[in-house]
Amino acid sequence: MNKKQITVIVAVVAVIGYLYWLPISKGSTESAVKKGTGSVARAEKPAANVTVNTVSTSAKSLVGDSLSAKISTLEEQLKNASADADKLSLQKSLATIWDNANQPAPAAFYYQDIAKAENTAASWIAAGNHFNDAFKQAQDTTAQPVYDANAVEAFQKATTLAPDNLDAQAGLGIAYVNGGGPPMQGIGLLLGVVAKDPNNRNAVLNLGLFAMKSGQFDKAVDRFKSLIVIEQKNKLLKTDVEPYFYLAESYKQLGMKKEAIDTYEKCKEMMPDPTFDQKIDEYIKELKN
Repeated sequence: MNKKQITVIVAVVAVIGYLYWLPISKGSTESAVKKGTGSVARAEKPAANVTVNTVSTSAKSLVGDSLSAKISTLEEQLKNASADADKLSLQKSLATIWDNANQPAPAAFYYQDIAKAENTAASWIAAGNHFNDAFKQAQDTTAQPVYDANAVEAFQKATTLAPDNLDAQAGLGIAYVNGGGPPMQGIGLLLGVVAKDPNNRNAVLNLGLFAMKSGQFDKAVDRFKSLIVIEQKNKLLKTDVEPYFYLAESYKQLGMKKEAIDTYEKCKEMMPDPTFDQKIDEYIKELKN
């Protein structure tokens, strides 16, 4: 099992906790958007002490001494670099290393620097996606408003450069619902993306997650089942456990115990890992009792 797969295992379990504090109200559901109702919320003022240096320092403790030392060497080279081309090259190296180490927070700041230098829609989308990922995985809630504000900025710049880019629109919608803008407008953006591209994974997945948060588990089931069909067509079934895990959780919340147990078992088949299996077995045991 590679590092990317292990990270998925950790993320899909941790994100259930993320769903319970996600700042989306019941007034900001898909139905409310279609009716033109829903609440508006803004992100908290970002904390000034969340920087690439602070998040890198924290992340180094998670990647091992060897990789940490390599990163520190590149950081020192970047600090001493004078030519813009040299700085950009080092920023790209650091972004890639952090990305491969599955640490989206420090990667996001370096992708942001790259986007500032290149100012392309693709580079801003990369930065925004990593800030959205950092928001989802953050254990420090004081850092989340910073990630979200940076995600909003990145996707707004991307949509200015490429107004029709659906990935930019989906990313901005997610950032809005996370608290960086009007959540109703965020849901509307995601629904608009799906209307144009029903196979857009990011939009479909997050509409499912936000449906879970707002208690609309029947809608969540529909979203995750739809995503599974999409990924089967794209031959991604063997590597992506996320929609199955969220589908099982939604079934559980609806009281559909058999469906939940069967789907949890499918998760174990797809992503065999002792820690993950133990957690899934706990969920199944609860359902059987």
